[in-house]
Amino acid sequence: MVRSSGLLTGAKDPVALKSIAVTVSINDFVAGVSATLNYENEEKVPLEAFFVFPMDEDSAVHSFEALVDGKKIVAELQDKYQAHQEYEEALSGGFQAYLLEEDKCSRDVFRCNVGNLQPGSKVALTLKYVQELPLEDDGALRYVLPAILNPRYHLSDQSVDSCLDLKTPIVPLEDLPYTLSMVATISSQLGIRTIQCNCPLSSIDYIGESKTSAQITLAEGHKFDRDVELLIFYRKVHSPSVAVEMGMPERESDTLMGAPSAMVSFYPDIPEVETSTKCGEFVFLMDRSGSMKSPMSGQNRSQLRIDAAKETLILLLKSLPLGCYFNIYGFGSTHEAFFPKSVKYTQESMEKAVEKVKLMLADLGGTEILTPLRKVFRKTPIPGHPLQVFVFTDGEVAETFNVIKEAKFHSKRHRCFTFGIGEGASTSLIKNLARVSGGTAEFITGNDRMQSKALRSLRRSLQSVVEDISLSWDLPPGLFVHMLSPEQTVVFRGQRLITYSLLTGQIPQDEATGEACLKYTLHGKSYEEKVTFSLQPQPDDNLTIHRLAAKSMIQARDFGYRETTLIYKRDVLDISLESGVMSSFTAFVAINKELNEPVQGPLFHRDIPRPILFCGSSMRPRSYSNGLPLLLPCASTPVAQPPRSAGPGYCALTARMPDGTPQQPRYSQTTKCVIHTDTHPEPPNIHRSPTHEQGSMEHTVAQLILLQNADGSWDMNEDLAKVLGTSLEDIKAAHPTEVVEPSAWATMLAVIWLHGNGKELKDEWGLLERKAVVWLHNNAARGFTKHVRTANKLLKTSVSSSIFTFKG
Repeated sequence: MVRSSGLLTGAKDPVALKSIAVTVSINDFVAGVSATLNYENEEKVPLEAFFVFPMDEDSAVHSFEALVDGKKIVAELQDKYQAHQEYEEALSGGFQAYLLEEDKCSRDVFRCNVGNLQPGSKVALTLKYVQELPLEDDGALRYVLPAILNPRYHLSDQSVDSCLDLKTPIVPLEDLPYTLSMVATISSQLGIRTIQCNCPLSSIDYIGESKTSAQITLAEGHKFDRDVELLIFYRKVHSPSVAVEMGMPERESDTLMGAPSAMVSFYPDIPEVETSTKCGEFVFLMDRSGSMKSPMSGQNRSQLRIDAAKETLILLLKSLPLGCYFNIYGFGSTHEAFFPKSVKYTQESMEKAVEKVKLMLADLGGTEILTPLRKVFRKTPIPGHPLQVFVFTDGEVAETFNVIKEAKFHSKRHRCFTFGIGEGASTSLIKNLARVSGGTAEFITGNDRMQSKALRSLRRSLQSVVEDISLSWDLPPGLFVHMLSPEQTVVFRGQRLITYSLLTGQIPQDEATGEACLKYTLHGKSYEEKVTFSLQPQPDDNLTIHRLAAKSMIQARDFGYRETTLIYKRDVLDISLESGVMSSFTAFVAINKELNEPVQGPLFHRDIPRPILFCGSSMRPRSYSNGLPLLLPCASTPVAQPPRSAGPGYCALTARMPDGTPQQPRYSQTTKCVIHTDTHPEPPNIHRSPTHEQGSMEHTVAQLILLQNADGSWDMNEDLAKVLGTSLEDIKAAHPTEVVEPSAWATMLAVIWLHGNGKELKDEWGLLERKAVVWLHNNAARGFTKHVRTANKLLKTSVSSSIFTFKG
């Protein structure tokens, strides 16, 4: 069989993929997804069609089937080499064949091959997967349907057998020939408080009167200009739970898929403890590739990624503890370090770094992070200063698996906190870098502020270490637990902990219960949390818990097709084939041999095009009157509210606060559907959509931050007076003689102004304020807090003196 290697040449050429239909079923903290790709060959020749698409790194793909002329063909999961061999043999024999596999360079990219699609024929390919839903800091469960696949940057000497080396054609959004539809059902006995979506919804239906279920439908005409993101707020999201699922009756009762499996979810109530303020080596790796010139989102006047990153870097620099060490690397095709090695954090080194950040551009070409990461990991450690690495990238990186392997190899001496910027960031890179090193991963999309998420991770890096983490069980005699999840070594305050186990032995037939107990130590004090659960396993046709358990086992061992060691490869292959969950070493293959007659003649190659989003290299950088992109508001300008007759593409059913004022959604309502199912309880802490006033406040807070010294103090000068909205003469006139140092009075005013005017941005200036309060207690005269009333009068605020209480 001869295959053509020709590519599509334009948007008007026939495209075999016509539509993608997705059904999502969210139950508590887990999503089950079924995605159907509908193909039709409108050409007069037989085709082999290739479609490359993104999927979340945590997805456990467990089913792939084809529906051809009413006949269902179920694919078999096989060793990848064997699957490719069967696929090629089927094509050579003239039979239809279907192949689904992961990209060899990234676990969040998949390729679907449709071979010998006859002229006029139609086929529907359905893949199914399950995944855990991450918990946001504001209590939202986050489900993302990836609709955007950013081009991944490849090294010139990289193997050509990567799916992405097919150079899939790209077309403008308006010319994309296939559509996306999605229906999601959400159910939980925890009770649904709020549902948000970043894309317009056409409808919502409630199932039952208890508000424990809802069904939503994505409005027609999704443009593939963003990932589809759902945020689900339950009423009792922090409650610990244990779910037990039946195994497969045809399997041995003590095997991975035969024994009952338990999913344990804890949200440990770790107390907030002040930590040392002088330890740590903080290294920031900032993506400076050309794609960082792209906007943060598709919204009008959205801030450029590189500008948001520069603003965030300056905020991080200002928030570092005095006496630590730091360095900054910019990376692209090459890399540049601010200092030959990490330097001690002082006023001089901070000022030098801030000036360098202001000059940073997205001008380093492609995206190669491996070399600078190796330099960071292999430098001599600084005694008493544990290494904390912060990686910012829009995800278009080379050698994903090698980068993860490098981080894993050095994980004993560092933690990595990662940030995926913009739509389509690589979940494989972002999540795994954090996972293998004990850090956390954040994704910044839409109206999310990079600054608040970065500061949240910095606070976590400064937390005291939680030690001696263990999970124990109290079960009836004859019943045993076999842990499947990797040992948990790091738990941060505000994080959820999920583990998987097998239950082997004799399960009681009556209504027996078990108990799981999480224990840990903090500053020498022991803590524990317990949860009681039913030991009667529940049936699930999708074996959701078993497959999530298998996925967690695979993730701990699978470092890619080329990078995984032989021993781990055997483990991954065994787990994958036993559980039916795809890995780097397995692929789904289906053969349809029931054709009336085999396809004859040459087989033409067709690549399904992807949408093109932003053209970063062609965008002109913004100009600023003061040369500081930091000082511009990050929000876009407000958009007029649509009329009542806005149509099905717009939905804004807004709840109200107890005082009757509208509750603000996290996303702009011009692009976001917000559904509220409960208007009476205290609403969740949802990030507000940017307004003109908020953008102005972000601008002013940024100016104030820029003026702070490394030790936490502010100087009394004209620049500070301007930011505070007063004059230097008035500040000096109000200056109490009891406070000897003018900088102490200036610092008091700055802290009071932040509390009085910038409460909504406290996540961003909290560490700065802490430094200032510590400095005041160390440098100001006693009794300075009695002058808060004078400061309030000057600044026209009403802030309590309790903000200066020293906890360290």
